Amino acid sequence: MKDKNTPAFPFVAEDESGMMINMGMSLRDYFAARALPTAVKINTHQYSRELGKEWYWDDDEDAAFAASVAYNLADAMLKAREA
Repeated sequence: MKDKNTPAFPFVAEDESGMMINMGMSLRDYFAARALPTAVKINTHQYSRELGKEWYWDDDEDAAFAASVAYNLADAMLKAREA
């Protein structure tokens, strides 16, 4: 994926020493952040549907799952951009 490290919202500036500063998150990170609420929703839906129980947040397990889903969605969005 060529766009994987493309910055989102880049800000390019030059400091007093002449050093160029490029600030901005990667487009992949931006897409993952935008997908995170959906990833959490997917987790809550799967838990209640598969286990038939009320969902509760398990810090380590649920955070890892949500992050994984969010980045999988981000990678899919980047792949769709290449098409």
